[in-house]
Amino acid sequence: MSKYEPLWKVIGQRTEDGFTLTFAEIEAVLGFSIDHGFLNFKKELPAHGYEVGKISMKAQTVAFKHCV
Repeated sequence: MSKYEPLWKVIGQRTEDGFTLTFAEIEAVLGFSIDHGFLNFKKELPAHGYEVGKISMKAQTVAFKHCV
């Protein structure tokens, strides 16, 4: 099981076509700070119905979009 599985489960319960979470919101779900390792694990997300759109380091946000 991936260390990001709790986040993927929360995202998989969403129903919007797209949404944005802040790094702080993501870290609150995970219980640890995200780092560049997140980029390696984001490939697991489509199995939960979403994919990572844009990651903004400046705004500290991650945009997610529904995938078909």
